[in-house]
Amino acid sequence: MDEQVIMNALLALGTAIGGIWLSGFVSKRILKLPEQNDKFDPMLARFIASVTRWAILVFAGIFVLGTFGIQTTSLAAAIGSVGIAIGLALQGTLGHLAAGVMLVVFRPFNLGQFIEVAGHSGTVKQITLFTTELATPDNVQIIIPNGDVWSSSIINYSAHDTRRVDLVFGVSYDSDLKKTEEILNGLIAADDRFKKDPEPFVKVTNLGDSSVDFTVRVWCDAPDYWDLKFQLTRQAKEAFDTAGIDIPFPTQLQINREV
Repeated sequence: MDEQVIMNALLALGTAIGGIWLSGFVSKRILKLPEQNDKFDPMLARFIASVTRWAILVFAGIFVLGTFGIQTTSLAAAIGSVGIAIGLALQGTLGHLAAGVMLVVFRPFNLGQFIEVAGHSGTVKQITLFTTELATPDNVQIIIPNGDVWSSSIINYSAHDTRRVDLVFGVSYDSDLKKTEEILNGLIAADDRFKKDPEPFVKVTNLGDSSVDFTVRVWCDAPDYWDLKFQLTRQAKEAFDTAGIDIPFPTQLQINREV
């Protein structure tokens, strides 16, 4: 066997191994950047790491082909022509790639935030070149193409530090409205997690067919939102029962007709 061929084979093998190692090493280093700098977004780090890894592998592959005498210039032109054809056939896939870049650049959401998008809701686990992964509250994995994410309205429930708990309590027309208001205000004042500024809102806002409706609006820290909402709902029901305040429910009048 020609000595030059052996040398080229060894060089190609070394380049391939080196490219694989370097791509993994650089990718891991990029993924560790958020640990060294809190301002570096983990989602952005994962995206850059993925792009960098594949770029190194592609360049290593081109160099390996060059060691065997394959004209990479002609190969690049051929790849370009094939790439155009593939690009036309995979417009949707490339659209997802472009959308992934837009999501990383503009960052409408970050890892760990709870969002609603494209008809799905969940906690953001990761964003790759082509897809965004969510985990539902019951830990079901949802993978959405980036194009669908970027083209949809995005509701980010974790974007702000505070949220407002909105509840409506309906009491009977015979109930003591002043006492009802005092009970609701007392429940809010008893929990320090409810914020005093902005001031809690507890007012009669509607006279329904069978109930007088109290609207409660009170602010809290975003992580406490669900716990406080469920807690206040239960506490209000128990307090109303103790105070003898009725919560009406729809009734249906049935008329029996003899045929």
